[in-house]
Amino acid sequence: MKLVVRHSTFYRYGAGSTRAAMLLKLKPRTLATQTVSEWSLSVNGERIERFYTNGYGDQEALWMSHAWLEEAEIVATGVVDTVDAAGVMGDMGERFDPRIYLRDTDLTLADEAIVALARSVEGNGELATLHALSAAVREAVDYRSGSTGTDTTAAQALAQGRGVCQDHAHVFIAGARVLGIPARYVTGYLLAEADELALHETHGWAEARVPGLGWVGFDPSNGVSVTDSYVRIAGGMDAHDAAPVRGSVTAAGLIAIDADVRIDHAEAAQVQQLQEQQQQQTRPERE
Repeated sequence: MKLVVRHSTFYRYGAGSTRAAMLLKLKPRTLATQTVSEWSLSVNGERIERFYTNGYGDQEALWMSHAWLEEAEIVATGVVDTVDAAGVMGDMGERFDPRIYLRDTDLTLADEAIVALARSVEGNGELATLHALSAAVREAVDYRSGSTGTDTTAAQALAQGRGVCQDHAHVFIAGARVLGIPARYVTGYLLAEADELALHETHGWAEARVPGLGWVGFDPSNGVSVTDSYVRIAGGMDAHDAAPVRGSVTAAGLIAIDADVRIDHAEAAQVQQLQEQQQQQTRPERE
């Protein structure tokens, strides 16, 4: 499937900023399940040309400014060809031993409830067990937009019984680690099959390491393994570690953030672009 992505993030600094530094994980890499044919990333119109491969194997870039800033606009756009491999990502060229993904973080620390949930699932082998865990997480944590925040832990989400994709992924990761299975958080984009279900933000899911298969993607929020409707950006120990944008700013006053993600089939995107151009051409000039 050929997908077109446009992801914009806009920061407005109420009292201005004299220094900004941003770590950007906004460039997907080519994998067995996705081929990046076109991609560009810019900040305030300045194209980012230099990227580094981090220890997880993902692409990242550092953008800094010491000039006076009132706003910063980050735009990532490109075309990715995806393949449905039933969630099997295989080996992905990371530098770290997969066992590092057995470590707990503040967001994924398992409490007694998560331990009990993980040990309650059954399956014939690790893959079946992980599918059962994904289903159990979705059953235990109802999807409720706005019910949690970026700092909500897996234990808190499970305790209140509601959350969003980040929470589902964190509870799944915590449970997999309880079972001795390396698991990590993934940030990316998801193409919805219906316009009313479209996400205009990044999506979060999980990957677990399965012997004989390598990394396998699980999306507990949607009860599926990842398909060709998913574009993977970056992975990490938890959502904070895999965040598309992290940084520090020297600024006073309020900082407003607005983000928007658009993803579509390449053919549909081309048709829409043509229609917009035609509308502009036929629009009467103002006197």
